[in-house]
Amino acid sequence: MKRLKLGRKSLKSKSRSNIGVNWDEAPDIAKRSLKLITDLKMDWILFDRLFFYRSNYSKARAYARTWGLPALWQRSLNVEPGYIIEVLAEHFDKLNQREQDKVILHELTHIPHNFSGALVPHTHRKKGSFRDKLRQLYEDYRTSR
Repeated sequence: MKRLKLGRKSLKSKSRSNIGVNWDEAPDIAKRSLKLITDLKMDWILFDRLFFYRSNYSKARAYARTWGLPALWQRSLNVEPGYIIEVLAEHFDKLNQREQDKVILHELTHIPHNFSGALVPHTHRKKGSFRDKLRQLYEDYRTSR
């Protein structure tokens, strides 16, 4: 029988799991997002249905995440579509302001034009893919500064 290896990562995970993730509202991210949305004319985004949080003690390796509210949940709870943009403090806060804006822009790009609660995936193959749209928005952002 093969013996399982318990590496340092598992010990680190156990100590962090006792703390648990905590989320705090992030008005600074909301303000920066509103500026990006207005400067880049992302008029399909309903800002009043966006919610912004900064998390601490997350095990994820991402800088930020976008959470959508699926249609079945909207229907069951009788609420309008909405999105949460979460920045992971351990990674996001280390970036300079330009890189942070780039990450926020990336997360906003996941919101589809019909603002349905669904998320736009990272597509690579066709013209007009996620990365093409993000690249164009980032170019517009750089020229607007």
